Amino acid sequence: MDRHEQLLAALQHNFGFDGFKGNQEAIITNLMDGNDTFVLMPTGGGKSLCYQLPSLLMEGTAIVISPLIALMKNQVDAMRNYSEEDGIAHFINSSLSKAEIQSVKDDILGGKTKLLYVAPESLNKDDNVDFLRNVKISFYAVDEAHCISEWGHDFRPEYRRIHPIVQRIGRAPIIALTATATPKVQHDIQKNLGILKAQVFKSSFNRPNLYYEIRQKTEDVDKELIKYIRSMEGKSGIVYCLSRKTVEELAQTLNVNNISALPYHAGMESAVRTANQDAFLMEKAQVIVATIAFGMGIDKPDVRFVVHYDIPKSLEGYYQETGRAGRDGGEGQCICFYSPKDIERLRKFQQGKPVAEQEIGNQLLFETQSYAESTLCRRKLLLHYFGEEYGQDNCGSCDNCKKHYKIIEAGELLQMVIETIQQLNEKFRAEHIVDILKGNETATVLSYHHNELENFGAAEEEDEATLMAVIRQAMLQGMLRKDIESYGDLKVTQEGKKFLKKSGEFKVPVESREEDEEDSMEPAMASGAAADEVLYSILKDVRKKLSKKLDLPPFVLFQDPSLEAMATSYPITMEELQNIPGVGAGKAKRYGEEFLRIIKEYVEENEIIRPEDLRVRTVAKKSQLKISIIQAIDLKKDLDDLAESKGMSMEELLDEIEAIVYSGTKININYFIEEVVDPDKEEEIYDYFKTAETDSLKDAMEELGEDDFTEIEVRLVRIKFQSELGN
Repeated sequence: MDRHEQLLAALQHNFGFDGFKGNQEAIITNLMDGNDTFVLMPTGGGKSLCYQLPSLLMEGTAIVISPLIALMKNQVDAMRNYSEEDGIAHFINSSLSKAEIQSVKDDILGGKTKLLYVAPESLNKDDNVDFLRNVKISFYAVDEAHCISEWGHDFRPEYRRIHPIVQRIGRAPIIALTATATPKVQHDIQKNLGILKAQVFKSSFNRPNLYYEIRQKTEDVDKELIKYIRSMEGKSGIVYCLSRKTVEELAQTLNVNNISALPYHAGMESAVRTANQDAFLMEKAQVIVATIAFGMGIDKPDVRFVVHYDIPKSLEGYYQETGRAGRDGGEGQCICFYSPKDIERLRKFQQGKPVAEQEIGNQLLFETQSYAESTLCRRKLLLHYFGEEYGQDNCGSCDNCKKHYKIIEAGELLQMVIETIQQLNEKFRAEHIVDILKGNETATVLSYHHNELENFGAAEEEDEATLMAVIRQAMLQGMLRKDIESYGDLKVTQEGKKFLKKSGEFKVPVESREEDEEDSMEPAMASGAAADEVLYSILKDVRKKLSKKLDLPPFVLFQDPSLEAMATSYPITMEELQNIPGVGAGKAKRYGEEFLRIIKEYVEENEIIRPEDLRVRTVAKKSQLKISIIQAIDLKKDLDDLAESKGMSMEELLDEIEAIVYSGTKININYFIEEVVDPDKEEEIYDYFKTAETDSLKDAMEELGEDDFTEIEVRLVRIKFQSELGN
């Protein structure tokens, strides 16, 4: 058995998955080969597995350095649920007594413990260092590695001490993992950990199942939030606020409006905070209202909405917090309420801090403001910020892409704006400039006699929103800037002065008034679905009851996609259950009996013919020819050679392969497709079948074009499509 097969077998046995996601296998292989590794993978991408699986396979104990007690407890519980041995994973932190710490050390010395989670403060204690010097360390995993960098959104000074401590304990391969890091933060992490030569694995930051929306924050924000949460009845959500006071007040407001909500912030008593967190995980409360203190240690996969009641301080923070939605690949709505006043308030908070810290904080705020005020695709802007280019102009899953924008030529308006700013000696903010151009006789305008300026009322026909859009676009293009020290007074840059001299085109997207505003209020999101919704609902109830009995969050038992698979394939034996995605042998034995009993009764009462029954019967009747074809494909034999050896034409061989696949057997002919079908063609054929109403070869050839594609190419990709998505 080669390395790939061994890893797959271990993945299936320990975690119940039949395939790796993205870069997971390459990351694990690199680490097991003894190499330093840097992993940049978005929330929900499967970072934890990158150190959990190799820890089980490598000699010794892996040290996982983690910032939060809640995170450690959550991860340890998850690992114990996948194993039949509780000693497999432990944590050491300030919450444990001396006796409990000694028990952990006994398990480590006894060879039971493969994963040890440690807070950086605990790792720094001399007695722990002395103990670990005598332990065989397989590797060090630095989770939430962005905490190392001052440019990261959650800087923790104690993370800066990890490298010297590792040197004291004894060097072993280091894997650093983070969900959010700009190129600058990435370099900072690698330099500080002494792993500049580490192999870097960067996954796409795109989360296709998430919907992004910015809503203007008005005086009716509470009313709008309540209306929104009611539209998400029965779905879990997080509402983030910047201050503890807002958290407490908003949680009360939601509760008096019959929305079950609990507060969470660092100022609460530890026991109350933990109880509220557990109540949310156990689905006793629909909503948790929290500061950013909540979330890093939470692995709840079915959070369906994340609302930012206040604009976050950085795009890294915003991305990570929104990333807590839809981690299971299902629906995830990310709504952020935005007011320019909130940004100004956050800027004032920067005053009094050291100059360098102010500079960093204000730059991060500017990036957030630009994102919130832009009319461009939100996904495109977010990915660009993290150094990734999104190839499409319209993602179809953010408010800007769902709205209707028209592009206007605003060169003359920009000239007026720049002229007015200069006439005012660059001492006023955007709102004042707009008032002058609109001819608004406000108290401020009149007190400064700015109604006597030449440009007063020069753009009175234009909407204020259009003028603000011109100013924002000019800022994004570097022609204007806001002076932070003077609370946002507009300044003209060298680029702006050049534009004023030369003039020229200046395109600005503005919102079309023809837009149907209801379009973006409640976006329809696609999520996975069970074939049998009635059984799916019954299984969710069973999971909830069992979770209460065991005092475990429902998703720790089985995640939604696993229940959906059960309500599709109706497993009635332990062997069938452990082959369900995300189950595996450990979970099937721990929790499976009640689910199997319910499914079996349901199948009998409703006289259901199960797909598994059909598949088994089909396999039993397979001819020797079909079995030999499957074996040859498993050995990656060239299909042309295979057809010749069987005395068949290529068309006849494909007839047999299609019969095998349509009978429910999964096969993989990717190796052959890569040799004979151009990748662009493969993608186009695959995409066609994704949206086609039937799998008719005739219809496919008509749609794709007989001049551009051969029937063999289309049939090969159709087999791949059916095998991957149908079986």
